[in-house]
Amino acid sequence: MSRGRPVIDRERCKGCALCVGACPEKILAMSRDTFNRQGVPFAECFEESRCTACMSCAIVCPDMAIRIVRITAPAAASAAG
Repeated sequence: MSRGRPVIDRERCKGCALCVGACPEKILAMSRDTFNRQGVPFAECFEESRCTACMSCAIVCPDMAIRIVRITAPAAASAAG
């Protein structure tokens, strides 16, 4: 299974929460006590290890505040293992 990690630009996020609803793994939430320079809560990933790199959050983000960094296991290391 593909794995990844969402990278969220807190300052670009306008707090619309579209990504929270789009995530099939339900690992995104809006910040509660922290705000960006615009004074709005921003999206946060609270369990990166469950990210499947589906990119749903990045696709629905109207401000392109989310990108996915894919995590791949080294093939040589797992084959030798």
